Amino acid sequence: MRRIAYISLFGLFGLSGCMVGPDYHKPKLALPAAYKAAPGWVAAAPADAAPKGEWWKAFGDPVLDKLEAQVAVNNATLAADYYAYRQAVALAQEERGSLFPTLDLTGSATRSAENSSSVTNYGGPTSSGSLEGQASWTLDIWGKIRRQVQSDVASAQVSAADLANATLSAQAELASDYVSMRTADANIVLLRQTVASYQESLRIARNQYAAGTVSQSDVITAQTELDGAQSSLVAEGATRAQYEHAIAVLTGHAPAELSIPEGPQIADIPVPPPQVPSTLLERRPDIAAAERSMAEQNALIGVAVGAYYPDLSLSALGGFSANPITGLFNASSALWSLGTTATGDLFEGGARGQAVEAAKASYLQSVETYRQTVLTAFQDVENDLSNLRIYAKQAEVQQRAVADATRAAQIALNEYRAGTADYTTVVTAQVTLLSDRQTLLSIQQNRLLASIALYQDLGGGFKESDLPSAGQIQGKLPFAP
Repeated sequence: MRRIAYISLFGLFGLSGCMVGPDYHKPKLALPAAYKAAPGWVAAAPADAAPKGEWWKAFGDPVLDKLEAQVAVNNATLAADYYAYRQAVALAQEERGSLFPTLDLTGSATRSAENSSSVTNYGGPTSSGSLEGQASWTLDIWGKIRRQVQSDVASAQVSAADLANATLSAQAELASDYVSMRTADANIVLLRQTVASYQESLRIARNQYAAGTVSQSDVITAQTELDGAQSSLVAEGATRAQYEHAIAVLTGHAPAELSIPEGPQIADIPVPPPQVPSTLLERRPDIAAAERSMAEQNALIGVAVGAYYPDLSLSALGGFSANPITGLFNASSALWSLGTTATGDLFEGGARGQAVEAAKASYLQSVETYRQTVLTAFQDVENDLSNLRIYAKQAEVQQRAVADATRAAQIALNEYRAGTADYTTVVTAQVTLLSDRQTLLSIQQNRLLASIALYQDLGGGFKESDLPSAGQIQGKLPFAP
């Protein structure tokens, strides 16, 4: 009889190796062989020395490097995302604990005496005690718990990928704000030069008016032009301050705590090698999050299917109870019990079937979300590559326009001095020159922002293998993001 019980018990353990529900397989996608806008860009080499995790160093700006180093450390939003990841890991480890038996130990000791008028002889105090151990174990016969563990592990990996994506986004946002601030700095320098140039034009107009060669309207026009440039200079200072404040918050500081001296606009435009499109699936944290979300939802189908089957629990109790307490551990004081409990629903009105259908629909939704995330990622990279190429061509044309406008402004001013041109010609030439120079600064800003966007859209050095493994999440291996 005992042998039959052992065989049955081991049979149950064998069944616990089964798991209901579908096993997860990453869906295959039709991927392009190359980026449409990629021809002409340098292909990545295996020993490519371009920055990976610290991609911003490719811009060669020490101030930017110093600021970026503070994002992951001080940014409050990223800290919140990190603790969300920690919470997901803790939930996964908590669920994994359900796979193991629960052990409880209780003990008690009592000392008592009785003395009443009906008792002739006083009885001395007596001691009694008990010590009991209890074990319970819900066997994961159908794999419901293990599917839930799989789901929780994948959820923690989603959280880790979200943290990596949030970090990359914050780093890219800081770099973009920094580029915009430096563009404002360059505009401030340009406007200061323009103010100086307009002051000289005003001096010439006053001299011409004093000599009686021009009317007072020329002086008024020159003064108006100067006032407008000075007003633009003040407004540009306000724009710069807003970007500086944004950078302060991204680095975890109050705006009053951070001051960044004026500096030049970044001159070089680094372009990370895009490689082939298939590598993007392993390099973007948002794609990794979408893929892990599929695994999470797939496991939840198994959890829903497992609800059809009954839960089987084993329980055992053993211990000692004696009076007096000195005989507590005698064999005659031993007590024990064994039990098995099976629970399941006899009727649930179709709720289980609908729960399974809902889980399947959630999985299919996650598949479509994954596909759209991948398509959007390709679109992002294509946009960045085409923007870089177009802005580079635009910069060449605009540089020629600035050179032509510079000569035209100088010629107009010389002719005005000689009395062969009116002041309207000077104003037109000067306004054109200022506009062309500001456009050139704006194009340089667009090129830098496109470069930053490309680094971000290529993953900023992230790799799918950077995500914690199932063993690391469940506490079997060390890991810290």
